[in-house]
Amino acid sequence: MTFRPSAIALLVALALTGCSGGQSELAPQSGPASGEPVLTRLLGRADEAMAGGDLAVAGRLLDEARAIAPENADLWVAIARLRFRGGEHLTAIEAADRALQLGPDHAPALLMRALMVRDAHGFADALPWFEAALAVDRTNADVWAGYAATLGDYGRYRDMLDAVRELADRAPDDRRIFYLQAVLAQRGGRPVLARSLLERSGMAARGVPAAVLLDALISLDQGNHDSAAQQLEVLFARQPANARLRQLLARALLLSGRNAEVVERFAAEAAQPEASAYFAMIAGRAYEQMGDRARAAPLLERAFAASSAAPVALADRPGLPEPTADLRRRSAAGDWTGARNMAQDFRIRFPASADFAQLVGDAALGGGDAAAALEAYAPAARMRRPWHLTRKAAHAYRRTGDDIAADTLLARHVAGEPDNIAALAALADALAVRKEWERAALLLDHAIALGGGHDPALLVSRGEVAHALGQNDAAERFATLAADLRPPALTRR
Repeated sequence: MTFRPSAIALLVALALTGCSGGQSELAPQSGPASGEPVLTRLLGRADEAMAGGDLAVAGRLLDEARAIAPENADLWVAIARLRFRGGEHLTAIEAADRALQLGPDHAPALLMRALMVRDAHGFADALPWFEAALAVDRTNADVWAGYAATLGDYGRYRDMLDAVRELADRAPDDRRIFYLQAVLAQRGGRPVLARSLLERSGMAARGVPAAVLLDALISLDQGNHDSAAQQLEVLFARQPANARLRQLLARALLLSGRNAEVVERFAAEAAQPEASAYFAMIAGRAYEQMGDRARAAPLLERAFAASSAAPVALADRPGLPEPTADLRRRSAAGDWTGARNMAQDFRIRFPASADFAQLVGDAALGGGDAAAALEAYAPAARMRRPWHLTRKAAHAYRRTGDDIAADTLLARHVAGEPDNIAALAALADALAVRKEWERAALLLDHAIALGGGHDPALLVSRGEVAHALGQNDAAERFATLAADLRPPALTRR
């Protein structure tokens, strides 16, 4: 069986967020556009310090700049970026709002808000902010780059191409032109062209995480599995707690025939309840190819089962910072009181962090207090609402008996991120419970078209929906497709 998640799904958010889930590593690239020469130099040096990871120096430089021109919109954009980089997510929003108050028609401030809205509410809600920025400054290359990437993430590829062409007209030497064209080429199933364009950008060679990840995906698509594994190892060394990278690296190693390495590094994690069905399948296949059918069987059985389990609130996984790892170990041991106390302590020490607000919610959810979890998730969602947070919040709503709120939250996520296969399947399941079969069928068909056809549970769900609609031939076809994906006569020995 071939494991091949949709190239579109794997590239979602590449163009703006890289691998880290934070604000863009690709935009903005330009320095402040207005202000006195001294202020401009200070802001430029602060940008350089942030790019180099020296946030303390950047903070001192911005303090100097604030003493010179406290009402400057560029200054507050820079402050917002610094606060975000430093984990002060909620005060970063305040700084971005201050920049917009000082410059409601200031393109960099509108761009900052567009990036924040995209992270918190999805691609659809962010597009008007990019368009507002372009309405006041059509020459801003950073806005065109962000707009193009967001259009692509939203599935509007023709519009993305038009935006990339506008970027090329405004800034013909901008490296992002070739990178964004490479993303389009890969999404269009043209990996050779994508590789050529990516090389012309020079961004993978410079180690830009999003570009290195795209390079690895191209290598996987071309069958260069060892090369892909090497590229992913580079990223994995920098972000060992990144679950997405772990799964991609495990896949590359499996396709390279390095089954023992997959088992040694990832099998224990893949066996945990919170691991994705796909991750469990990778580890199961590695065991199977090593001839260890006893260990392969439970992993493959879970991979092929319907994914209806509740989300695991605080999963322990390698690579996390020690304080967070300790909290997760407490939860894994069932010490939810200790985990909640520790999370609350973090929240008190870092009140502006959306990440620690989410930890408080996770600890409350794991401890059975769904209402407290929702209260904690609310400030976290103001900054970012990734799928895993939406899924946990929807589960918390259901625990409080509010299925309508849960379904609405799922629908909003799908509207903002329409190519998220897991979100599409979850919303389809919710609609099926309400017997809204036709809408469920549309969602599942879209998920299958995006690459979800490799998921037997999704195919089973689609067959059940077809049967409910009286489409017996279609139901039989989907059942056959799901059966074809199952391993033959896999039993424990």
